[in-house]
Amino acid sequence: MTPSVTPNTIARLRLAAQWILPASASPSPGPADVVRRLTALQGQDFPGALWSIGLRAPGTTRADVEAAFNSGELVRSCPLRGTLHVTLAQDLGWILALTADRMRAGQATRHRQLGITTPDVDKVRGIALALLEQSDGKATREEVLAAFEQAGQGTKAQRGYHLLFLLCVEGTLVQGPVNPEGGNGKTQYYVSPAAWIRNSRDLDRGEALGELALRYFRSHGPATVKDFQWWSKLTLADITAALDLVGHLLETVECNGASYLLAPETAELLGGTVPGARAVLLLPGFDEYLLGYTDRSAALAPHHAPLTVPGGNGMFRATVVAGGKVAGTWRKAQGAAEKQREVAGVVVPELFGGLSPARHKALERSAKAYKRFLT
Repeated sequence: MTPSVTPNTIARLRLAAQWILPASASPSPGPADVVRRLTALQGQDFPGALWSIGLRAPGTTRADVEAAFNSGELVRSCPLRGTLHVTLAQDLGWILALTADRMRAGQATRHRQLGITTPDVDKVRGIALALLEQSDGKATREEVLAAFEQAGQGTKAQRGYHLLFLLCVEGTLVQGPVNPEGGNGKTQYYVSPAAWIRNSRDLDRGEALGELALRYFRSHGPATVKDFQWWSKLTLADITAALDLVGHLLETVECNGASYLLAPETAELLGGTVPGARAVLLLPGFDEYLLGYTDRSAALAPHHAPLTVPGGNGMFRATVVAGGKVAGTWRKAQGAAEKQREVAGVVVPELFGGLSPARHKALERSAKAYKRFLT
């Protein structure tokens, strides 16, 4: 009989599956282990993505995570939904082989509006590769866009962004090592995947579909097929084929009449007290804990959604998560007034309601962990 669980249990099982809880993985993982686990994690806010990795790898610092980019283990590109994600360098190619055509098709109307043609893409590809050859194999975003402009390829009104997107999706460019001088380490250099990525994995389509599905449900489950379809943008036919291959390796639970797939080791937690009830965590904006699902209601109450994503504009604030539920937002302290309210000398929380004394202590511990990460 399929176990039936509550939304709160779904949320706390996801904390464990995503390695967000301190004891979710043993031994303690490193940055590459975390990204391998999640397969692809949302990365349009680069400092936030670094903390998404760091909070799942206790004891690591921002410098440790940056080192994984600088060594070529991790890269940032657009493998899913036309949005920046962090992946293992060796995984990027096979994921793009599954998703690139659908992403290009999904942006075709916008590219026509911007006047981007196939000859334009051919031209900027040559420009980008020539620039890398002239600049020791790496170039900043500003340098690439300036080279486009100089060659008569306009970059205003998001045209430059979409040209870079197309070059990343086709595998000509990828964001690799951190630029230490660019916005206090908030940017990366563009490099050529052919030169930068070593030991790229080569999977046939069936293998790739099965691996993407298995890794998603193992790291994000409990999750529904609709969640996976939104996250991957694969067709239902492809998802059905994938689950025909790997579905027997997953378990199922039910919640409010819907079926959720998850890893067997996550399902085993139902045999005791599901962890996370007392945890108070500081997650960055765009973290996979919210962005990894189309239905976020298990963790985010509908009346709190406007406070987390103001105006519904897709810009997710950093969140305070208590017992699996979003209980507020937070930011780094700015200015003298906020310094008076900061926790552990670094974090200013904006809570939706009160916290118990025990949860305030848990919040302080999480703030101290974030402060250690930054050092």
